[in-house]
Amino acid sequence: MSEFLDSTEPDGEAPLAPGPLWRHALWVAGIAALGVGLGWAGALFRIGPEEYGLPPAAPGAVWPYLCAWIATGAATAAVLRAAAARAPVHAPGRVAAGLAFFGTRLSLGWRPEAPALAAMAAAAPVAAALWSAFALRARRGADSPW
Repeated sequence: MSEFLDSTEPDGEAPLAPGPLWRHALWVAGIAALGVGLGWAGALFRIGPEEYGLPPAAPGAVWPYLCAWIATGAATAAVLRAAAARAPVHAPGRVAAGLAFFGTRLSLGWRPEAPALAAMAAAAPVAAALWSAFALRARRGADSPW
């Protein structure tokens, strides 16, 4: 399972992730499903009937939040995978799955309105882009003679 999330070279550096497009798409879908699934499982005690745990944090349907975080998790994983194909990115799978996990877990427990959900969903790919920018900048700095 660890190889699916992130593989490392024997010297400890993350390898590049080149390959066919279908492999990248499968990785993105798997990481998004893993993060959202873990977030849903973590929030399950808040979703079910009161006799299974705490009373639900907020009433409402669960599916819109799961669908929103599947899309957000896929966008986040795609940003990280695209960067990992160009430069060694540290733990792209863990970062993408973690962002999807925490967003799903928070959304299912809190059930925010659409503007707050949109802000949370926008923050995840932005965080992934910043994480990728550090890796791409370090790669550019390593190639530079200055």
